[in-house]
This record gives sequence, C-alpha cells and structure tokens, in this order.
Amino acid sequence: MALTENLDALAAEARRCTLCAPHLPLGPKPIFRVSPAARLLIISQAPGTQAHLTGIPWNDKAGDRLRDWLGLDRAGFYAETLAILPMGLCYPGRLPRGGDAPPRPECAPLWQPRLGPPMTGIRLTLLLGRHAIAGRLGAAAARDLGATVQGFRAHLPERIFPLPHPSWRTRTWAASRPWFAAEVLPALRQEVAAALREG
Repeated sequence: MALTENLDALAAEARRCTLCAPHLPLGPKPIFRVSPAARLLIISQAPGTQAHLTGIPWNDKAGDRLRDWLGLDRAGFYAETLAILPMGLCYPGRLPRGGDAPPRPECAPLWQPRLGPPMTGIRLTLLLGRHAIAGRLGAAAARDLGATVQGFRAHLPERIFPLPHPSWRTRTWAASRPWFAAEVLPALRQEVAAALREG
C-alpha cells in the first residue's frame, strides 16, 4: 500500500510540474502513465500535439503503429499493466525545419529516477527513439540507430528493447531495413506478450 501511495504522490507532483514552462509553446501539461501494477514500461521521447490536446499518450497514428508493432489493441495498451514515461513529460513544440522538438533536457533527470523505480514489477522496458535510447543506454547504444535496434538481443538480459520512434518517417526507414519486420517485430511481440503474461 505504501508503494502505491508513494507512486500516486509522485505522479501528482509530476502532473503539477512547471519547470520547463518558459520553453513550452503550449504550456506545461505532463502526460504519462504510471502504475504499481505495470509490467511493461515504454520510455519514449515526448508527447505529441494530439497527446497534448487530448491528454492521452500515443493517441494518434504513431500510437496505432506502435500498438501494431507490440501486438496490442487499445484496451491492452491503456491497461494498468503498461506504463508510459517519456523523457520529456510535456509537448516540446516544433522545430523550425519541421518535426517535434527534442524533449526538454531538464525533465528526464528530474522525473525518470523518481517515477521509474517505484514500479518494481517492470519486466520489460521499451526505448522508443534516439532520445530515449541515448538517455537510458548511454555509451552502450551503438552510434547508429539501426545498429542499436538490430542488436536488440544484446540488451534483453537487462530486459531492455530499443526501437525506433514509430512516426510516419519510420515507414521509409523500415522499408529500407527488411530485418526490422522480419526479425525485430516478431521478437518484440514475443517479449511483450511474455512481459504482460499473468504469473
């Protein structure tokens, strides 16, 4: 019970966070999901515009692509057994050349070490995109995103699975890397199903 209360208190504190407010074009609105029942943890980059508008993480086409990768429907994806903790909890805005800005650098050092550890039942952590991979794997990540993703088996002993961000750009990336659909996605679905399995 104390663990649940502690996580609830931390989550409430995180949802009130305004640390990056001066840098956020739409203002602070931390969007994440944590639960003491979580078995699968998704560490992504930062919420997109749809997540900011609806308050629901991965509530867009990238989310549909991610759910397809994982072999989950919306009910399974938004169940208490799956936690979502971005490197940046708030929508960071757009880059001048297009695409979302990177997560605010102040956020992950403040909230990742506090919100992650209380979820002691995590069996598998998915790292989505360059920022999440670099933030969690550091020097253990290959220089090239493709090499890191293709070498996912090296990280499974630590129960970590690196992946690209499932944005529309990934369709082109994956099309030129047939091993992603042939090798990575079947292994990913197997690992996700095992992590979420009862018992």
